[in-house]
Amino acid sequence: MLSVRRPGPLTTVQDRGRHGYAHLGVSPSGALDQPALDAANALVGNTPELAGLEITLGGCVLAAVEPVTVAVTGAPGPLRIGGVDAALGEAHPVDAGAEIEIGNASRGLRRYLAVAGGIDVAAVLGSRSSDTLSGLGPAALRRGDSLPVGPPLAPTLQELVLKGRSDEVGGEIVLRATAGPRDDWFADLEELVRSAYQVSPLSNRVGARLIGTSLTRSRAGELPSEGVVTGAVQVPADGQPLIFLNDHPTTGGYPVIAVVERADLPLLAQARPGAAIRFRLSQWT
Repeated sequence: MLSVRRPGPLTTVQDRGRHGYAHLGVSPSGALDQPALDAANALVGNTPELAGLEITLGGCVLAAVEPVTVAVTGAPGPLRIGGVDAALGEAHPVDAGAEIEIGNASRGLRRYLAVAGGIDVAAVLGSRSSDTLSGLGPAALRRGDSLPVGPPLAPTLQELVLKGRSDEVGGEIVLRATAGPRDDWFADLEELVRSAYQVSPLSNRVGARLIGTSLTRSRAGELPSEGVVTGAVQVPADGQPLIFLNDHPTTGGYPVIAVVERADLPLLAQARPGAAIRFRLSQWT
């Protein structure tokens, strides 16, 4: 069991997500930087489907009610366990009563904590993930919450030390994308490639809003709502692209000019407001 002393601005329970329910209007949800959560789970001996915590920007403080083993990955930043500095990307034993202090990310946006045995909250539609759009799954952490922990799968610490993707956090991010399905609704697809964008402070787990050159529509009128996928680059009426992330709605009424490759979405998940974004369309390389 873990006790929440300080939840930070937004700390949620996440796993690999809630897939296969888009026909019911259910978003996939799940960790935005899935490789980081996978690495944390591996470090504490968990299987990949177990749930951990996604901690956005502001850090959080937990207390171990009983002895546990934890690992923190993702964006770099300070970590203290029992009042002592601890390394990222390694498994650490935590005594009962000791605090786990996960500080602000120094670069990037999201940090991940895995605990041996996983965060054992009730699954909804096969996932323990918090969906910030629909409200499915557990609510974001609040001060005083208790988080149940499952039985550890590995009795001893792994000596594995994983290099996270922290070295890739920061600087301009180039997102590979495939044009369509509604790129023919725009006057010049090359505008998307030529332009540099910045991540808007209005971004969240639903989508990364971008600020930059407004994309020019070649068609007027309304587009009937249609299904959208994670990574879809939707262009609202103001012409500023919006990239759907894991808590996105399952349908949208604005044209989708391109879809970002899934492998590049974890980098986008670590992009702070103001980070520079460029697109590279696959057929243009």
